Amino acid sequence: MDNVSSLSITEPGYPGDEKYDDDGQIKRTGTWQYASVHIITTVIGSGVLSLSWCFAQMGLIPGIITLLFFCAISLFTSILLSDSYRSPDPVYGKRNSTYMNAVKATLGMQHYKLCGIAQLSSLVITTVGYTATTTISMAAIYKSNCYHQHGHHADCRVRNNPLMVMFAVIEIFLSQVPNFHKLSMLSLVAAIMSFMYSTIGIGLSIGKLAQNGIGKMSLTGIPIGNGLTGMEKMWRILSALGDIAFAFAFNFVLIEIQDTLKSSPPENKSMKKATTVGILTCSLFYTMCGVLGYAAFGNAAPGNFLTGFGFFDPFWLVGFANLCVVIHLLGAYQIIAQLIFAFMEEWSRKRWTESKFTTKYYTLGGLEFSLFRLICRTTYVILMTIIAMLFPFFNDLVALIGACTFWPLSVYFPIQMYISQAKIPRLSYPWIFMQVINLVCFIVSPVAAAGSIRGLVTSVAVFKPFQAVS
Repeated sequence: MDNVSSLSITEPGYPGDEKYDDDGQIKRTGTWQYASVHIITTVIGSGVLSLSWCFAQMGLIPGIITLLFFCAISLFTSILLSDSYRSPDPVYGKRNSTYMNAVKATLGMQHYKLCGIAQLSSLVITTVGYTATTTISMAAIYKSNCYHQHGHHADCRVRNNPLMVMFAVIEIFLSQVPNFHKLSMLSLVAAIMSFMYSTIGIGLSIGKLAQNGIGKMSLTGIPIGNGLTGMEKMWRILSALGDIAFAFAFNFVLIEIQDTLKSSPPENKSMKKATTVGILTCSLFYTMCGVLGYAAFGNAAPGNFLTGFGFFDPFWLVGFANLCVVIHLLGAYQIIAQLIFAFMEEWSRKRWTESKFTTKYYTLGGLEFSLFRLICRTTYVILMTIIAMLFPFFNDLVALIGACTFWPLSVYFPIQMYISQAKIPRLSYPWIFMQVINLVCFIVSPVAAAGSIRGLVTSVAVFKPFQAVS
């Protein structure tokens, strides 16, 4: 089947055909419930694992306030963004199947290019971060089983790189799923896994509290002294800001999720309901994981709180929780990567319209595949895995992702598109309110990025690539 767009399953059909929507594209059947599942899969990710560490850097009350701040901002801007799926009218306007197309239709070509750079960079960094995070959990599974079989004093070190290769091989196979619209079941499984490991983490925290009592906590986090300078604490707080921002980052895939919704009821109405349910659900789990994890570990909270419970008894529960993390990130990786694949394949088909290599599809055993898709997607997964081998630093990668995605994609573009589409008068109260939010978040983003970059530079200075041992 030649000239098949990666953003749709088939060629445009004819209006009036029951298989197609009014714009000629294949009929979408998604519901707000499935959209909320996609949101939960994307939002409850590796970011939840670092929240207790974030609270240890900031302190209990500042940590909770920061968490609620990002929750409110994410919910507010997501509701604004859902109205940009169709333009110029949010209900009857023309569909925009991608975030970049929505920006282009509302703000013009210049913003479209800037959005493309920001979105694709964020997506790429996220897939690298997911690869590194999954490896940590895979290593934790091996260690818990090794210590159980050979005793607490056994040498259970494991190299990261073979585990990353194993993860990459699985992702290469999953990457052959044609497009984002075919990920509903994978996303559902991933969402269930995210709930399970978050719940297990909460349960283990409660168990640790019951056994050992509340850890050493403070209102301002880890106190200065004992090797921690004031400057180092500042950098850690900035990195923690990036971690929490990453924990709520999903706006860069919101339009693509909304594009799976059926047109009745209106997509923006369904998406607002899905966004509210998804973000509030995630925020509840985040607060519980952050507060209980910090209470259990105190100022000694680890970067990944699941690994902080040790690799011994209950070894099977810790191992299962980390297995849930692995399965979840296998699905979450695809939700992110499919957007990159769609962009690369669409651009290639437009660039080489006459090339059969980029447009020709084959059928094997009832399955449709493309040599270009196979080579392009496989190459991408391999490249991201190599980068993850070079930078396997969990907290700093998470913080950098959050800092890079937060302001431009989660705040600036949603607010500017809503102002333009709703024709909000300049210097009116709504305009001033939204621009104040824009300014505050603009300040947060670069300082959080500075903290994460500083952490990465420090880690790289003492790290020997391809020789990491967990």
